Amino acid sequence: MARIGIDCRMYSSKFTGIGRYVFELVQHLARIDSENHYVLFFNEPEFAKYKPPNKRFTKVNAGASHYSFGEQTIFLYKLLRQKLDLMHFTHFNAPILYKKKSVVTIHDLTLSFFPGNKMRSQFYRSAYRLTLSSSVRNATKVITVSQYTSKDLQKMFKVSEEKIHTIYEGVTEEFVKNTNEDEVNMTRKKFDITKPFILYTGVWRSHKNLVGLIKAFEILRSKHGEEIQLVITGRQDPLYPEVKRAAHETKYESDIIFTGMTSEQDLINLYSAARVYCLPSLYEGFGLSPLEAMQCGTPAVVSRASCLPEICGDDPENPTAIFFNPCDPSDIAEKLYTAVLNQPVRDQLIKNGLEHVKGFSWEKMAKETLEVYDHILKRT
Repeated sequence: MARIGIDCRMYSSKFTGIGRYVFELVQHLARIDSENHYVLFFNEPEFAKYKPPNKRFTKVNAGASHYSFGEQTIFLYKLLRQKLDLMHFTHFNAPILYKKKSVVTIHDLTLSFFPGNKMRSQFYRSAYRLTLSSSVRNATKVITVSQYTSKDLQKMFKVSEEKIHTIYEGVTEEFVKNTNEDEVNMTRKKFDITKPFILYTGVWRSHKNLVGLIKAFEILRSKHGEEIQLVITGRQDPLYPEVKRAAHETKYESDIIFTGMTSEQDLINLYSAARVYCLPSLYEGFGLSPLEAMQCGTPAVVSRASCLPEICGDDPENPTAIFFNPCDPSDIAEKLYTAVLNQPVRDQLIKNGLEHVKGFSWEKMAKETLEVYDHILKRT
């Protein structure tokens, strides 16, 4: 029985992204692995909330926030105390002095290409590069969530292809079309959605290209006169005032709805009700939201950028999504128009999307991750 540590400081069942990745990994390892012992490192409040499923799972209070001095000292000390056979850092922010066997998951390299307004400080940019490069260099194996990120990693850090394993994320089973019209209409009413709508979900950052989406929405409305709304979820970020400014400057401002953070059920209802889901991003490490939309039976219209063709399926003969040039609002508008109004195209996207998304499961992700653990452990 090996002692395997997992960094659960971002553990969360509430949202997509890294929190969901860690949550699903832990949940599925508990189901599929009956041999190893797992030591899970949480921060509060998740440390207090988490209930180990059996005696093979132990929780430790890491007591070190992300990207902090404590991460490099307190967290390192607690890791070494546990005498682990293998440690899995589920994000790149690992203690740079941890030299024992480890796996690190690199979800994306967004900050390397689009540092955004939160990373203007030279100190933070230098700290990011040092931590990322150290994590990749120190790791026994590196997991990436797309081949695109794997290739970027090989170019940036001269990492050998043999060191990297690409393991796709999954789509949570709860994300299916809600056919209860009363529940869906309650969500529509909550956010004052009164027309057919285009949906975006996610954070507000420069690489997400929300200003481009708003410009495309204005072109769509002006050129085609289609009565439709644009619904943008996610916490409004004061570091990116250009998003609200772009909405304010268009004459269709009243039909652009900002929901703020939503519950998972409201998110599922929005996916279920949306005419189209749009991801205009310039860069993604995986791109989970279009898959969630597909699983809810909603056509996905996404950027032809970074990993999105890889993840969303780029087969002209059997399309599962419609792709556009994210730097061209007119192209975004035309592709959205097709997905909104062309019923034969919509039917094909919905059918193919539901089939395509079957290839992405959290159980498959956990099994392939366990294979990486086993490979490392059996080499010694």
